[in-house]
Order: sequence, then structure tokens, then C-alpha cells
Amino acid sequence: MMAVFFLHNIPKWLTFYASFLNTRAIFRHWISWDAMSAPMGKTLQPAHYGILFYSKGELKGRFKEIRYPHKKDRKGTLLKDYGGKKQMLHPFGPLCSDVWSDIHRIRHAKKRDKHPCQLPPHLLERLILMSMEEGEVILDPFLGTGTTAIAAKRLQRNFIGFEKDWHYCQIAREKVDTEKFISKLGNVYVSFYLHEVITLREYDWPNLKDFFEIPQIIKDIDTQKIRLRG
Repeated sequence: MMAVFFLHNIPKWLTFYASFLNTRAIFRHWISWDAMSAPMGKTLQPAHYGILFYSKGELKGRFKEIRYPHKKDRKGTLLKDYGGKKQMLHPFGPLCSDVWSDIHRIRHAKKRDKHPCQLPPHLLERLILMSMEEGEVILDPFLGTGTTAIAAKRLQRNFIGFEKDWHYCQIAREKVDTEKFISKLGNVYVSFYLHEVITLREYDWPNLKDFFEIPQIIKDIDTQKIRLRG
């Protein structure tokens, strides 16, 4: 049976975990995510968290390419210089690489649960969209306050979670019980943040493009942002 495995931590510890996992599973990617906000001792300032991506068995077409919105500056123009190739731009945005800088940690206390390692749900949704199908089962053995369960429920995947802290369990149960949002455009699963789509699957684009207002001349995406209709 094929399974995928993601492990999130700082690079120092991921190197140890990788030495163990490399003998038991197939390494796929080291995803570099986000940035820490402060130096840690007399060393180089940590610039990312790592997410190890492994599979047990071959993926056999299970991995899905995903896209994220074009990055723009404060004036609304593209940050990346595409030179004379702007007419070849994808209307929504580029394919994701293994460096993710468009999803940020939850820094504001009013948006956080009382948990030291809370991850944003749209980060988990991206991992799910690129590796799992509707109805499959996600296991999180360190569930915390339920972020993985929330992401799974929004994308209509089944989930199992373990958490030894009773207080965190209560928070997770309450959040899961009250979560009603299904993260879809039409019949297609996507990931939203602040009412905007931030992750979609490449092969779903033909079924999603009509939900967006797209400039008639593709290179105008340099100065015009595509938006959801309505």
C-alpha cells in the first residue's frame, strides 16, 4: 500500500530524522518554508523551517503539481522579471517549487490558539492537495489544537489524530465540531486564505478558470490582478 509522510521541524533536527527515514522510505523533497523572526544564538539566523516529504512505495501519479498566485510588489506589478515571456504566463500563478515563501506563520496572538507550534491550516491544505484524494485518511500523531484535522475536514479527507494533552484535545474537538467550511470552487477543491485562492492543482485549472476575471491579454497580468468573479 502506498502512503506519503510529511515531517515538519527546524533543519537541525530534520537531518537526524532524515538519516532514519532514508532507510525505510523513499525521499521525495525537502520543502523550505517561511522564515523565523529572530536570531537564535551566535549562529547564522535560521531562514526557514523544513518539511520532509517521503513516500512508502512509488507515487504512481499520485503527486499533483500545484500553483500559487503571482507575487506582486506594492505597486501591483510582478516581482519576478519574466523578460519577453510574459505572454506565456499562467493566469493564476507559477507552479510551486520546493521553496514556499507565500504562506506565513500565525504571528498575531488573536489568531492563534494557546499552542507553541501552531501551523496555518492553508499550509496543511497545500500538502494535502498535492498528495491526497478525497476520502483518503490522514494521520497526525501530534495533533495539537487540531489544525491538520481542520484542513482535512475542509478538503473532505478523513483524519485520525493523537494528542496526549487534554487541554489541546478539548480545543481540537471544539474546532472540528464547529468547522463547516468546505474548501471548494464549484466541484473542485482549492485552498483559501483571506477569501482568496492560494493553492490549486494544475490539472484542475480548466475547471476553475471561469471562476476568475482574467485579463484578455495575458501579459497584462503584470499589472492586473486576477480576481474571483462576484
